[in-house]
Amino acid sequence: MKEKVVLDTDIGSDIDDAICLAYLLSHPDCEIIGITTVSGHPERRAMITDYLCEKAKKNIPVYPGMSEPLIGQQKQKTVAQFEYLESIGFERSFEKDWFCFLAKTIRKNPGEINLITIGPLTNIGTLFKIDPELPLFLKAIYIMGGMFFGETKKAEWNISCDPYAAHSVFTSNAKNIFVCGLDVTTKVMMKRKEVVELFSKNFLLKEVLNFAEIWFRNRDIITFHDPLAASVLFKKDMCRFKKGKIFVDQIGVTGFIEDKSSNTYVASELEPDGFFAHFFDIFSIPYPVHNCPIKI
Repeated sequence: MKEKVVLDTDIGSDIDDAICLAYLLSHPDCEIIGITTVSGHPERRAMITDYLCEKAKKNIPVYPGMSEPLIGQQKQKTVAQFEYLESIGFERSFEKDWFCFLAKTIRKNPGEINLITIGPLTNIGTLFKIDPELPLFLKAIYIMGGMFFGETKKAEWNISCDPYAAHSVFTSNAKNIFVCGLDVTTKVMMKRKEVVELFSKNFLLKEVLNFAEIWFRNRDIITFHDPLAASVLFKKDMCRFKKGKIFVDQIGVTGFIEDKSSNTYVASELEPDGFFAHFFDIFSIPYPVHNCPIKI
């Protein structure tokens, strides 16, 4: 049976959201039930999402969500990659009732929905605050966010954009929460030359390259933060995890205390080649593996 997925994304800023969406659209074991967008200009983010779904020949409902964090000002006010859609004249309009879509979908599919969040947690934190029983109806939550191990701690972007929403999610009564933070996601980087070479071998990843060209104007590397977090749903041994409780301070710095009774699993180790081999296998693109995947 396919895994039912609802994706919450701030696609259009960092390019890894578009890569993650392409991965989920292409995965044979994934059924995307719907997608919500979050952060500044959620309608523009929804248009990018709808464009990629259309290119993948998938009819998936897309809902623009919250544009402002629960407390404080929006840090992510622009959608740089929307420039590509403007250049080709692509426009769409969307229904605005993201909250009812999420609440109804999760309740109608008890124990079946995997919620994947790869942006600020404003939509999901709001959802859980208003309907605190809702997390119990989820199968699991997969989150890209935070930084938990090592001597140096810093606020990761998704969490720092809305720390209060993140706190609401991490302290919810969801049965299973899997979190991939910067401790592991910064290990899966790829330079522009290799990205272009490999992405050019697949029709959907070619579409992602149109947005990636905007990303590459100011940098030469892509970090696959979001695809890694999503891949854990289908391949639990992708990372080594520690069970524990997550704490979020007012500026978004995350803390972790190991606790075997916790419902939260935080990724602590990763073998990068194992991830890339899996990722490109979904697109039927050979990837040279130099090391053995991590053993659990």
